Amino acid sequence: MIPGVDGFMYPNEVELQWSVLIVLYPYITGLVAGAFILASLERVFNVAAVRPTYRLALLTALAFLLVAPLPLQLHLGHPERSLEMYLTPHTSSAMAMFGFVYLWYLTVVLLLEIWLEYRTEIVGLAQSTRGLKRWIYRALTLGSYDVSPAARRMDEKVGYAVTVIGVPSAFLLHGYVGFIFGSVKANPWWSTPLMPVVFLFSAMVSGIAAVMVLYVVCMKLRKTAIDMRCLDTIARYLFYTFVIDFTLEMLDLIHRTYESDESFRSLDFMVHTRLLFSHVILQIFLGTLVPLFLLAANQLWRYTEGTRKAMYMTAGALTLVGIFAMRWNVVIGGQLFSKSFLGYTSYKMQLASREGLVAAVLLMILPFVIFFVLVKLLPPWQGGKAHEA
Repeated sequence: MIPGVDGFMYPNEVELQWSVLIVLYPYITGLVAGAFILASLERVFNVAAVRPTYRLALLTALAFLLVAPLPLQLHLGHPERSLEMYLTPHTSSAMAMFGFVYLWYLTVVLLLEIWLEYRTEIVGLAQSTRGLKRWIYRALTLGSYDVSPAARRMDEKVGYAVTVIGVPSAFLLHGYVGFIFGSVKANPWWSTPLMPVVFLFSAMVSGIAAVMVLYVVCMKLRKTAIDMRCLDTIARYLFYTFVIDFTLEMLDLIHRTYESDESFRSLDFMVHTRLLFSHVILQIFLGTLVPLFLLAANQLWRYTEGTRKAMYMTAGALTLVGIFAMRWNVVIGGQLFSKSFLGYTSYKMQLASREGLVAAVLLMILPFVIFFVLVKLLPPWQGGKAHEA
């Protein structure tokens, strides 16, 4: 009997093929998609209340998007082989097509929108700064120094069009991640038509929560007053999206329970044993029910500003933990039982390997380092102007 295994498992099932890095991959891409969708509320849907977080959301999306492919690169072992997806593209491979989706979203959507949004400030900084910063801002102008009213109006129109294109692109970026798991028919934990939709809405939930938490933290560090109208509006949209996400997950659970096929006993055993803490306690209770209660309480009763801030921060932080637990349960949990539904194994994360705990922690810290650099280079606090459709 192999340690940590109950019943019979094939040798290639004992060792998990996908580690914590593959947990980080959908988690980070979800933060990107959710942050961009929050930014689109102001420009596309004219939700003026969230205007203070528009630029902050764009920079958050960019910081996490730059890190998004790194978990896959580390997992490959030979990251240079990832170039093959561009040199010999295979449209039948959903994972290979990620490279094209990623490049489209990074270059055509996110970088272009940020450049158009900041172009006037970049031109001004290129003319007013000195030393290395001047060269950096001059490079960022891309040779375009025209900041006349006509040029600004053109920037606004093009930026609006890019954002409109970016909304379905954000859906595609993370929806296909759920598609990858949902299309694996051999694994009953993943094989459900709702998987892409659940992944998409959970991405929106995590991205909105991340921007909300970052906004409060940044305002505290800058010792600047928090726009409570903005914070209340973000929390309200987080609550609405969370309700939809929770409903979809419950529909999937009810369907699985009612169907009760040959895999149900195995999945039920997993939830009550190996995934009890991560699924029931972290994901459902602490990561879903508690944040929903805190957000719902603010919709029903009016608390003081200090109480609301504390409740929003708690709800946002727990939401991020819960979504990560959901990704963990899908990726890791889906590999802990055998294809025969008779054997079970466990996942032991190494500490200092290429796919261990240290690598995962560093990958989660890196987006915040990039975010800090972006904020210093392109301060989002000046973006109080209204956008015109």
